Amino acid sequence: MKKLCIALLGIICGSCASNSNEIIRQNPTTLYNPSKYGFTQTIKVPAKGEYVFVSGQLGSKKEDREFSTNFRTQVKNTIQNVIYGLEANDVSTEDVVKITVLIVDHDNEKLEILTEEFLKVWGEKNPTSTLIPVPKLALDGMLIEIDALAYKK
Repeated sequence: MKKLCIALLGIICGSCASNSNEIIRQNPTTLYNPSKYGFTQTIKVPAKGEYVFVSGQLGSKKEDREFSTNFRTQVKNTIQNVIYGLEANDVSTEDVVKITVLIVDHDNEKLEILTEEFLKVWGEKNPTSTLIPVPKLALDGMLIEIDALAYKK
């Protein structure tokens, strides 16, 4: 019995050791492939690591709370603020596995802008994503808010 337990433990540990430590991004063929829109359907992360949560970031710079009326400018500022939060935790955009995006008065034009800016940042390493249209955000003038979940090996 002892030999059986040791053999099983060896098999289990061996299979764990052979598992990749990489983040696996995939778009199953049974789901729509959203890569051209800057996100991925599923992500699997290894068991050993740390998660980094970045709170919802807004489209102004640091403490000024002044918002451009230009949606693209707010998107760029919001993404940069997410990046600052990631960098403070020694992770990068490649480590992001999930984002949630809130957009005021969402429409196709805003979606195109968001997609363009996401593809500039994430390229082929797209996170999973949820976009939620909203009538208003926390502060007057906010047009977008993005939070992020990253995985650090």
